[in-house]
Amino acid sequence: MLDTSPRPCPCCTATDAEPWDRYSPDDWQVVRCITCDMTYLRNPVAYEALEEDFAWEKTYEAKKDVSKGSTALSPGIRSLRKKLGLTHRDKHDMYRTWFNDGHVLDIGCGLGARVRPPMTPYGIELSKALHAHADAYMRSHGGFCAHGAGAEAIWEFDERQFDGIIMNSYLEHETEAMAVLKGAHRALKNDGAVYVRVPNFGSLNRRVIGANWCGFRYPDHVNYFTLATLTDIARRAGFTTQLVNRIALPVDDNITVLLHKAGTQ
Repeated sequence: MLDTSPRPCPCCTATDAEPWDRYSPDDWQVVRCITCDMTYLRNPVAYEALEEDFAWEKTYEAKKDVSKGSTALSPGIRSLRKKLGLTHRDKHDMYRTWFNDGHVLDIGCGLGARVRPPMTPYGIELSKALHAHADAYMRSHGGFCAHGAGAEAIWEFDERQFDGIIMNSYLEHETEAMAVLKGAHRALKNDGAVYVRVPNFGSLNRRVIGANWCGFRYPDHVNYFTLATLTDIARRAGFTTQLVNRIALPVDDNITVLLHKAGTQ
């Protein structure tokens, strides 16, 4: 039996929520907050289960086999997504520009190679297997990778230590999303930026495909953001939101934003 506990809304901490029955398979309870409209998994598993049993690298492969490419509605949509640049691209040059070739923390860093010289890489990784690879890579380039949950490990770094922080396909996994955002605010330099990429619950694809949408993964996806709810939780943590994929957003399965400390731009 998995250790699951009901939680309040990760954005506003309200407890009143409406169930999304069509998006709640088996015993997983996906709900919508009545107060702020945030959609989230009410009964996530404990961090310990995500270290190994439900580690990202395992659930990702399982979902890919089940969904069989459900990210596109038709050949026409696939063609449009390609024209809009929604296929995978290495963002190294963008990171260098956004983060001034400085010290960069990658939360949920996987194997750790997203941040490359001349930037100095730091990371946080919960999966035991992935952490070992990431730490070895980062130490060879002047940084290191902390092992643990992002919302806890972020507070171990110094105030204003980083020029940039990356949350690439991470925040949807974090049960304590507000804690990690506040920790990022503390660890970020005043002129720094946080890169966030999360599944787009407001996308056309989710509305049409429904429960088979690629953004649903149980139990490791615990937050389902629209642009409005992502902006809301970021504001509550002290950030302003700059949308990166503005033109593509309606047909993009992801939301991409840069967060800046409020009052510093």
